[in-house]
Amino acid sequence: MNRELEEKLLKQILELQEEIKNLNSKESSKPIYQYSRIRDIDLDKIVDIQKKLDSKIFDKWFGYHGKYTQEDERIFQKIIRDNEILIDDYNEEDLKVNVIIPVLNRVEFKSFENEFRDFYELPLQYEANNFIFKGTTDFVVSKGLLKSQKPYFFIQEFKRNEEYSNPRPQLLAELISGVELNKKSEIKGAYIVGAIWHFVILKKLGLNRYEYFVSTRFDSMRIDDLKMIFKNLLFIKSEIIEDILTDIKI
Repeated sequence: MNRELEEKLLKQILELQEEIKNLNSKESSKPIYQYSRIRDIDLDKIVDIQKKLDSKIFDKWFGYHGKYTQEDERIFQKIIRDNEILIDDYNEEDLKVNVIIPVLNRVEFKSFENEFRDFYELPLQYEANNFIFKGTTDFVVSKGLLKSQKPYFFIQEFKRNEEYSNPRPQLLAELISGVELNKKSEIKGAYIVGAIWHFVILKKLGLNRYEYFVSTRFDSMRIDDLKMIFKNLLFIKSEIIEDILTDIKI
């Protein structure tokens, strides 16, 4: 048994143990939903969430003119060259190590000056009046260096394709948790299926009421799309810095 399989099995065992513990607990009658397993049908049971089709909401985000250097171009061309014919057969860890992390590292989601960074496999929990979201998130950019204090941006999930699970409702559950924990009205994220990225904006409308917007697809094995993915992530970084500086002034 290889290490990756062992880690996956251990993660599943721990999640099952946690579910059994919660089922046996008499302290709370609220249903508990794991981020890694939630489905659209589950979300529809517990919150009012509607998908909207207005693509103009992404205009400011996708219109960001972040710095793009010749070195960025060289690195991204190499990512495509080394992975294009393999990516459809990559497992979760292959995809993460060979494609996703090199792009995220190029963005540099870490600032000692502004005290935020990227977190992998971050435990997160949000408790509402009638349900609980909990589990381990794939990737979060959050305020804080030693521990997450305020999640700003989520990516879900490093899977090869959607036959294993649908990352979109999992991302939406994380975004709902983030927007509620931050006491904000809007939050952004992305989900990845193989080479394809979708960016998402979630807005809070009221108590357990939300709407969300899903972008067009970006193919990370096409240089123009990968360049856009990179710039979209740079916008998130700049927005986080602006938000932190605004909080300091307040």
